[in-house]
Amino acid sequence: MLALEYRTKIIELIKLEVIPAIGCTEPISVALAVAKTREMLGGIPDFVEVLLSANVLKNAMGVGIPGTGMYGLPIAIAMGAIAGKPDYGLEVLRDMTPGLLEQGKLFIQDKKLKVSLKENIAEKLYIEVVSIRGNDQAKAIISGEHTRFVYLAKNDEVTLSSRELNTADEAEKGDLHLSFDKVCEFACTTPLDELRFILESVEVNKAAAAESLKGTYGHGVAQTLSGGLMGNNVYTHMLSYTAAACDARMAGAMIPVMSNSGSGNQGITATLPVSVFAEETGKSEEELIRALTLSHLMTIYIKQSLGRLSGLCGAVVAATGSSCGITYLMGGSREQIGFAIKNMIGNITGMICDGAKPSCALKVSNGVSTATLSAMMAMENKVVTAVEGIAAEEVDKTIENLTKIGRFGMLETDRMILEIMTSK
Repeated sequence: MLALEYRTKIIELIKLEVIPAIGCTEPISVALAVAKTREMLGGIPDFVEVLLSANVLKNAMGVGIPGTGMYGLPIAIAMGAIAGKPDYGLEVLRDMTPGLLEQGKLFIQDKKLKVSLKENIAEKLYIEVVSIRGNDQAKAIISGEHTRFVYLAKNDEVTLSSRELNTADEAEKGDLHLSFDKVCEFACTTPLDELRFILESVEVNKAAAAESLKGTYGHGVAQTLSGGLMGNNVYTHMLSYTAAACDARMAGAMIPVMSNSGSGNQGITATLPVSVFAEETGKSEEELIRALTLSHLMTIYIKQSLGRLSGLCGAVVAATGSSCGITYLMGGSREQIGFAIKNMIGNITGMICDGAKPSCALKVSNGVSTATLSAMMAMENKVVTAVEGIAAEEVDKTIENLTKIGRFGMLETDRMILEIMTSK
């Protein structure tokens, strides 16, 4: 068992990374920054200018904004200015009302906002907001993480600057050096009561899926998966429940989900396939808790070296975590959990991120399907070997190869995706 101090740090990390969110995290993060400037100005701005990194712009262009029935950045910015509550974090728009929505539509109609690409910045998650009200101006910058403000100023008074970034949260993350073995050891040996909080991710994400299945959201991927051709079994239930939560979230339903590493879809994918498999195969609560912990923490571990945003679809990462959890529930050994990771990375590494949008439910479904196949193969001791492609002998090196491709190798792919999306 890992030392208590180290276990405590990992638990704090999970609680920082697995949090509730309403709506796609990129436009919601923009709304959060706008809401912060509104708070500093003491009222609704007369005009809002937003500068974004390419990856934030890409992820915010085509996704539904909760409670609005509308898509994209303008309404997210307008509602951040009209109704946003920065204290709510990634649930910043949860106090939306029809009346406030009408005000937001007028804000757009009156051309009170401007969105531009922030040039010449290395950070992929960057949001800069300048709002004006009367003779006052407020500026807020979020960078690196979806809720991390690195700069706040009203007029000439700077209240937060990047020099103050060494917060307790950052220190906790910086002290942790995770690895495949440490993640497995933590999930499998930590006293159960220390891990029980992870069940909240099931409660929240399963409720989102159940609500989604009552109607049709986005492309209705969940309904298609439940349509009969693929059968009515645990496998299709894993796919349909995961797709359902994603369908609703990407369509802008006012339904909270439990996110992972700044992404609701990652949180959904790390949670629902594992929980559905556990429930429908009669696994114990302890097995469920440990499998969920393994899935979420493995996702966090991979994302630490990949970064918050990249040209690589986050479903690849979260489904890899999910495959670990499924393998554990199947009775897999640590070696077989490693096989599942290699099988995942040898299969769907190249899936691109072309922004947050309703069709993300297709990619999430693909990730869950591959996660299940990878786990089944692992249980038969079938594994992508080190002589094949980017797989290596060591699991950690295989993960490193994945994140190198996503973080560095796909830079040109990322640029081309944005060029195609913005030129349509």
